[in-house]
Amino acid sequence: MRNTDFEGYFAPRRPRDEQLRRLRAAIEQELTPRQQCVLRAVYLENRTETDLARELGVNKSTVSRTLSRARDRLRRCLRY
Repeated sequence: MRNTDFEGYFAPRRPRDEQLRRLRAAIEQELTPRQQCVLRAVYLENRTETDLARELGVNKSTVSRTLSRARDRLRRCLRY
């Protein structure tokens, strides 16, 4: 059995500062204001989805769905 070298299959990783710059730009340009609000509250302010839902006056499932859609959109934007 031959040892397979996978290094050639993956593109080189981008430097961390470039990754952060691209992430910030994608958040500002690609997400809706509500998605930005929920994303920042959950990841930067360490708020729970339940507390955020109570504050916004919506169901927890709405916050969860908004967060999921924001992550999906960012994943698509930052894939390449």
